[in-house]
This record gives sequence, structure tokens and C-alpha cells, in this order.
Amino acid sequence: MKQILFISYDGLTDPLGQSQILPYLLNLTKYGYAYTILSCEKPARYESKKDLIESIIKPYPVQWVPLMYHKSPPVLSSVYDYEMLWKAAKKLQKQKGFQLVHTRSGIPTLVALRLKKKFGVKFLNDVRGFWADERADGGLFDLKNPVYRSVYGFFKRKEAECFRVNDYTTCLTFKAKDIIQSWKFLKEPANITVIPCSVDLELFDPANYSQEEADIFKNKLGIKPGEKVVSYLGSVGTWYMIDEMLELFTRFLHFEPSVKFLMLINGGEHEMVNMYLQKHSLPKEKFILTEASRKEVPLYLKCCDYSVFFIKPCFSKLSSSPTKHAEIMAMGLPLITNSGVGDVAEIVKNYESGEVIDSFTIDSYDVAIKTLLNTAYDKAGIRKGAYEVYSLDGALKSYAAVYKKLTGEKELVGEGVS
Repeated sequence: MKQILFISYDGLTDPLGQSQILPYLLNLTKYGYAYTILSCEKPARYESKKDLIESIIKPYPVQWVPLMYHKSPPVLSSVYDYEMLWKAAKKLQKQKGFQLVHTRSGIPTLVALRLKKKFGVKFLNDVRGFWADERADGGLFDLKNPVYRSVYGFFKRKEAECFRVNDYTTCLTFKAKDIIQSWKFLKEPANITVIPCSVDLELFDPANYSQEEADIFKNKLGIKPGEKVVSYLGSVGTWYMIDEMLELFTRFLHFEPSVKFLMLINGGEHEMVNMYLQKHSLPKEKFILTEASRKEVPLYLKCCDYSVFFIKPCFSKLSSSPTKHAEIMAMGLPLITNSGVGDVAEIVKNYESGEVIDSFTIDSYDVAIKTLLNTAYDKAGIRKGAYEVYSLDGALKSYAAVYKKLTGEKELVGEGVS
């Protein structure tokens, strides 16, 4: 089997690791690839989820090398993590002689760049976002501060070097592809394939649960017969516009007084959300705040009528393909979301799967809510859109095709979306 090193600054014990790393890599082993996964794990989450991850990967030709993520002090902790990743990657390269290093954005790309220069390893730059710009747009890099401005400049220069030197690029959106190919520092057009975030359509399938099962579960959640339920799935804060989503929900109550809001969020964020509810004078009894494992999420969504997510519209988010959108579509739920985030608006409009707002105003909320409540959406058609855009099988074929190009194999399993 061909040996591949995969480096991620996100942990396998993170929700993202379980939804957007493991499903890809474990399935790609069927194409003849063996992986060593180098990841940075949050200590508390690692302790609680370590055994689960080890049991998931055990049947596969996958070696997991977890390192601990460091959050503070700012900047210096990232430098330490980089050195830690580099030492581990160099040692593993000498042991296994990887034919390809596949990295997610940010610090892992610096490690891959160094591996390529020192050992000549093929480098797949899997752009999950414009990393430095994400931190600037999210307020994590305060560009008014000369230290952060210098750090931002360093990462932008390294980003450019990675794009010049890497052997292939994948990105999540067509908007990101257009941006990358417009960069003048690239002497030749980038070798690039668009592979959106994908969803496991077997797991996220409303047919897995009968209406009776859903009704029993709704009763446990305190949802009465006939009550409409709007869901929010994921984290809150930084990119996820909790104030605006609660303003929208306030307007939902105006049109549909019995509606409830189900928030599937990390347990550590419940206290913060309760503070926001108090700020907006919203009744707590209208909200169900809970945490769910990946396997539980589809049943929760089965209990919902609609979904909503607002993500800060900014330059860096043009490269984003929200996993939550794939999962919501797979469950056939119509939604309200905002424009300015990757290809989301175009996908929603193309598949008539909900309403897109262009401004965060009461008028925009009211129009979207009234349309949502008065439209008979084709749930099967929405799920079909998930197959066509977010299919895990499609993503696997695209990655396998890229791998084959980089490892020198002649026959391609399938062509990616280029």
C-alpha cells in the first residue's frame, strides 16, 4: 500500500475530525492507501474520546500519532506546536518514506513545505480555508497590533510559497478556486480541484427513523404535537452569528408563537448561549440546548422542521463549505442562511432548499420566515441536492484521482470537479 502522511491542526477527537477527516481517510484506504495521521488534540477532549477514535480506526491500515494542542501563550504556543509537528513528521518520514503528505490549512502546510524541501515528498495542499485571513477576519489576529500584523504577514508569505511549491491544490468552493487562480504570484495556473465538505448520506438519512420514533424522541425533548422546531447545529461564537440568529428567532415567534429552537452545540457553550437569551429577552422554555454525538445528530434533525445558520460574510469565508449545510440538506430540511459564505447561496437557490438573506435586518428576516412557512419544500429534492453536491462517494473519487496523479499511477479512479 502507498504510504501517506496526513497532518491536521484539528484533532481527530474534535467533532470536525470525526465528520471531515476520518470518513475520508478510512474510506480512501480501500483505494490502496495507508495513512499515518499526525494531529493536535485538545487535552480534555482527547481524554474523553481517545478510546472511541482508536476503536474506529483499528480495522484500517491507519496509524494515529496524537500530539497535544497548546492554546497559550498566543503566537508562542503556535510556534511550539509547529516545532512539535515538524519533529514528529521528520522522524516518521525517515521511518516510513511517505510518498505523499496531505495537509489541512495553516501550520500543517508549513510542515509539509519543509518535508518537500528536505525529502522531496509530494505535497497536496488541501485548502480548507484561507487560514491567516480567517484569523484576521475572526478577530484572532488583531492587525492593529504590530505583533499580530507581523504574524499575519508571515503566514501570508508562507501561504504564497506553499501555492508556488505544492504539487496539487484542492479547495472547498468554486469561489476559492477563482480567487487562487487570480493570484499574480502564481507563474502558471494552479493544478486545482474543488471538493466541497461531504456528508455520510447513509448516516444522515431521514429514512433511518420512522415518524413514530421521531415523535417519541420529540416527546422526550419536551416538544408537543404540532409545534414547529427550528434547529441550529454546531458551535457558536467567532464566525457563527448568535446575535443575528436570535434576532431571527424573535421574529419567528412573531409569526409562529409555538415554535421552539433546538440548538445542538458543545456543552461548554450552553452557559454563554443562556447569557445571549437573557440579552435578547427570550424565554428559556422556547430553547432546547443539548449536546449530541455524531451518530445522534440525524435523529435530532429528524425532529425538526427547519434549520438556520448565519456565518460572518467576509473574504476568508468565501473559501468555506460548512459541514452543517451538507448535513442539513441530507436530512431534507429547508433552511434560512446568509449570502457571502462559499458557494452556499448558489447551492440553496439551485436546489430550492430554503431562503438566503443578503442583510441582517428585520425586513429581511420577516420576508425569509414568511416564505419559509408558506412554501411546500421538496424534501426529497433537497436530499437529492446533497447527493449531487456533498456526496462522500464523490469526494472520495475526487481525492483518489488526485492521489493517483501525485503518486504516478496511470489509471485514474474518477475525475474530480475541476
